[in-house]
Amino acid sequence: MTSHQKVKYVLGVETSCDDTAIGIIDSSKNIKANIVLNQNNYHKEFGGIVPEIAARAHLSFIDIALKKALTRAKIKLEEIDLFCSTGGPGLIGGLIVGNTFCKTLAWSFQKPFLAINHLEGHALTARLLYDDLNYPFLLLLCIARRSSSKLSSLFILFNYN
Repeated sequence: MTSHQKVKYVLGVETSCDDTAIGIIDSSKNIKANIVLNQNNYHKEFGGIVPEIAARAHLSFIDIALKKALTRAKIKLEEIDLFCSTGGPGLIGGLIVGNTFCKTLAWSFQKPFLAINHLEGHALTARLLYDDLNYPFLLLLCIARRSSSKLSSLFILFNYN
Protein backbone atom coordinates (compact mmCIF):
# COMPACT_ATOMS: atom_id res chain seq x y z
CA MET A 1 0.00 0.00 0.00
CA THR A 2 1.40 3.36 -0.98
CA SER A 3 0.81 6.63 0.81
CA HIS A 4 -1.70 7.83 -1.79
CA GLN A 5 -3.95 4.77 -1.64
CA LYS A 6 -7.21 5.17 0.23
CA VAL A 7 -7.66 3.16 3.40
CA LYS A 8 -11.03 1.39 3.40
CA TYR A 9 -10.86 -0.50 6.71
CA VAL A 10 -8.74 0.00 9.84
CA LEU A 11 -8.43 -2.64 12.56
CA GLY A 12 -7.46 -1.57 16.07
CA VAL A 13 -6.33 -3.81 18.92
CA GLU A 14 -6.45 -2.64 22.55
CA THR A 15 -4.76 -4.75 25.25
CA SER A 16 -3.20 -2.13 27.52
CA CYS A 17 -4.86 -3.35 30.71
CA ASP A 18 -7.40 -6.10 31.40
CA ASP A 19 -9.87 -5.86 28.51
CA THR A 20 -9.15 -7.41 25.14
CA ALA A 21 -10.73 -5.19 22.50
CA ILE A 22 -10.75 -5.15 18.72
CA GLY A 23 -12.50 -2.54 16.63
CA ILE A 24 -12.91 -2.00 12.92
CA ILE A 25 -13.79 1.33 11.31
CA ASP A 26 -14.27 2.22 7.68
CA SER A 27 -13.03 5.21 5.71
CA SER A 28 -16.22 7.13 6.53
CA LYS A 29 -15.51 6.77 10.27
CA ASN A 30 -18.32 4.25 10.72
CA ILE A 31 -17.68 1.80 13.53
CA LYS A 32 -18.19 -1.57 11.86
CA ALA A 33 -17.23 -3.63 14.94
CA ASN A 34 -16.35 -2.96 18.57
CA ILE A 35 -15.68 -6.16 20.49
CA VAL A 36 -14.63 -6.00 24.15
CA LEU A 37 -13.92 -9.15 26.15
CA ASN A 38 -13.39 -8.42 29.84
CA GLN A 39 -11.40 -10.35 32.40
CA ASN A 40 -13.33 -9.32 35.51
CA ASN A 41 -13.74 -12.89 36.77
CA TYR A 42 -10.00 -13.53 36.46
CA HIS A 43 -9.03 -10.67 38.77
CA LYS A 44 -11.99 -10.48 41.15
CA GLU A 45 -10.46 -12.55 43.95
CA PHE A 46 -7.32 -10.36 43.97
CA GLY A 47 -9.16 -7.06 44.36
CA GLY A 48 -7.41 -5.59 41.33
CA ILE A 49 -5.68 -6.42 38.09
CA VAL A 50 -2.80 -8.89 38.17
CA PRO A 51 -0.60 -8.02 35.16
CA GLU A 52 0.61 -11.58 34.46
CA ILE A 53 -2.93 -12.97 34.57
CA ALA A 54 -4.10 -10.15 32.29
CA ALA A 55 -1.39 -10.87 29.71
CA ARG A 56 -2.18 -14.59 29.66
CA ALA A 57 -5.91 -13.91 29.32
CA HIS A 58 -5.20 -11.63 26.33
CA LEU A 59 -3.49 -14.61 24.68
CA SER A 60 -6.67 -16.64 25.16
CA PHE A 61 -9.11 -13.91 24.11
CA ILE A 62 -7.45 -12.06 21.24
CA ASP A 63 -8.21 -14.51 18.44
CA ILE A 64 -11.82 -14.84 19.65
CA ALA A 65 -12.17 -11.04 19.62
CA LEU A 66 -10.76 -10.88 16.09
CA LYS A 67 -13.17 -13.51 14.76
CA LYS A 68 -16.13 -11.74 16.40
CA ALA A 69 -15.03 -8.36 15.01
CA LEU A 70 -14.69 -9.65 11.46
CA THR A 71 -18.07 -11.38 11.69
CA ARG A 72 -19.75 -8.25 13.06
CA ALA A 73 -18.13 -6.06 10.38
CA LYS A 74 -19.01 -8.59 7.66
CA ILE A 75 -15.55 -8.40 6.12
CA LYS A 76 -12.56 -10.67 5.62
CA LEU A 77 -9.20 -10.12 7.25
CA GLU A 78 -7.63 -9.55 3.81
CA GLU A 79 -9.81 -6.44 3.41
CA ILE A 80 -8.11 -4.62 6.31
CA ASP A 81 -5.83 -1.89 4.94
CA LEU A 82 -4.23 -0.66 8.17
CA PHE A 83 -3.50 -2.49 11.42
CA CYS A 84 -3.12 -0.54 14.69
CA SER A 85 -2.64 -1.45 18.32
CA THR A 86 -2.04 0.35 21.58
CA GLY A 87 1.69 0.95 21.93
CA GLY A 88 1.56 2.32 25.47
CA PRO A 89 1.25 3.40 28.15
CA GLY A 90 -0.16 0.28 29.74
CA LEU A 91 0.74 -3.05 31.30
CA ILE A 92 3.77 -4.32 29.40
CA GLY A 93 2.57 -7.94 29.10
CA GLY A 94 -0.72 -6.94 27.53
CA LEU A 95 0.97 -4.45 25.22
CA ILE A 96 3.38 -7.14 24.01
CA VAL A 97 0.49 -9.52 23.28
CA GLY A 98 -1.54 -6.93 21.36
CA ASN A 99 1.37 -5.47 19.41
CA THR A 100 2.84 -8.83 18.47
CA PHE A 101 -0.57 -10.11 17.35
CA CYS A 102 -1.35 -7.01 15.32
CA LYS A 103 2.14 -6.62 13.82
CA THR A 104 2.04 -10.25 12.74
CA LEU A 105 -1.28 -9.73 10.97
CA ALA A 106 0.04 -6.62 9.22
CA TRP A 107 3.22 -8.42 8.18
CA SER A 108 1.25 -11.45 6.95
CA PHE A 109 -0.87 -9.31 4.64
CA GLN A 110 1.94 -6.86 3.79
CA LYS A 111 -0.08 -3.97 5.20
CA PRO A 112 1.07 -1.07 7.38
CA PHE A 113 1.09 -1.22 11.17
CA LEU A 114 0.84 1.70 13.60
CA ALA A 115 1.39 1.65 17.35
CA ILE A 116 -0.99 4.19 18.88
CA ASN A 117 -0.36 6.08 22.11
CA HIS A 118 -3.11 5.00 24.51
CA LEU A 119 -3.85 8.50 25.82
CA GLU A 120 -3.85 10.04 22.35
CA GLY A 121 -6.22 7.29 21.24
CA HIS A 122 -8.72 8.32 23.89
CA ALA A 123 -8.33 11.97 23.05
CA LEU A 124 -8.58 11.60 19.29
CA THR A 125 -11.73 9.48 19.50
CA ALA A 126 -13.53 12.81 19.57
CA ARG A 127 -12.49 13.26 15.93
CA LEU A 128 -14.43 10.10 15.05
CA LEU A 129 -17.57 11.47 16.66
CA TYR A 130 -17.48 15.12 15.63
CA ASP A 131 -16.68 16.05 12.03
CA ASP A 132 -16.54 19.74 12.89
CA LEU A 133 -13.86 19.35 15.58
CA ASN A 134 -10.85 21.16 14.18
CA TYR A 135 -7.27 21.43 15.40
CA PRO A 136 -6.18 22.72 17.74
CA PHE A 137 -8.62 21.61 20.41
CA LEU A 138 -8.33 21.52 24.17
CA LEU A 139 -9.06 18.30 26.02
CA LEU A 140 -9.38 17.34 29.67
CA LEU A 141 -8.23 13.75 30.14
CA CYS A 142 -8.90 12.25 33.58
CA ILE A 143 -7.06 9.11 34.59
CA ALA A 144 -8.28 7.05 37.53
CA ARG A 145 -5.55 4.89 38.97
CA ARG A 146 -6.81 1.64 40.40
CA SER A 147 -3.86 1.31 42.73
CA SER A 148 -4.60 4.57 44.54
CA SER A 149 -7.50 6.85 45.29
CA LYS A 150 -5.91 9.66 43.29
CA LEU A 151 -7.34 11.03 40.09
CA SER A 152 -4.90 12.55 37.65
CA SER A 153 -6.09 15.20 35.24
CA LEU A 154 -4.28 16.41 32.19
CA PHE A 155 -5.15 19.35 30.00
CA ILE A 156 -3.86 18.59 26.56
CA LEU A 157 -3.82 20.88 23.56
CA PHE A 158 -3.96 18.79 20.41
CA ASN A 159 -2.55 20.45 17.35
CA TYR A 160 -1.78 17.93 14.61
CA ASN A 161 -0.97 19.07 11.11
